[in-house]
Amino acid sequence: MRNFEIVLADDHAIFRKGIRKIIEGIDGVAVCGEANDGLELLELLKTARPDLIILDISMPNLRGLEATEEIKRLYPEIKILLLTMHKKKSFVQLGLKAGADGFLLKEDADSELYRAIESLKQGDKYLSPLLSTIMFDLSLTRPETEALTRREREILKLLAEGKKSQEIANILFVSIHTVRAHRYNLMKKLKFKSLADLVRYAISHEFTPE
Repeated sequence: MRNFEIVLADDHAIFRKGIRKIIEGIDGVAVCGEANDGLELLELLKTARPDLIILDISMPNLRGLEATEEIKRLYPEIKILLLTMHKKKSFVQLGLKAGADGFLLKEDADSELYRAIESLKQGDKYLSPLLSTIMFDLSLTRPETEALTRREREILKLLAEGKKSQEIANILFVSIHTVRAHRYNLMKKLKFKSLADLVRYAISHEFTPE
């Protein structure tokens, strides 16, 4: 079985070295290239085709958000995990709009990088735990959210934290079938056609039990 290949893009060589060391300890995952900035990254992608790019949101020459947009336009199958020191909701919103698949705070990198990579490998979205508690606001932009139950709001919050269905079931002490049923009801109420759309919505809002 081929490795899950990752490209690192960050203008701080020491930070890249630390990230690479963590990745090298994960079975079935390998770093296939590194870039100092967005322009160098785009040049690298002419010859390399990674499964995932771990990309600093603040880089010289071509910033992370602009690089994300261009990469998703040219290579939509490549997943992108944005690294950031910023804890503002606006950065998450802009990153989602650009097409990012996940967000990891640099201060969480040591403890959360493995979890982030595994989530993205499985086709899930990922959001750094600190972002899930710091960056969300309480405003609900869809009137349909008024009809959500307490349990549905709990599930939305856990989805925003990157939890999978079985993890949600374990946390809430319910069966995985119950979680899937709630997910289906949420998608119906909020008029989403895919789980990815539901997760993006969950990332953009905070849902706390009343």
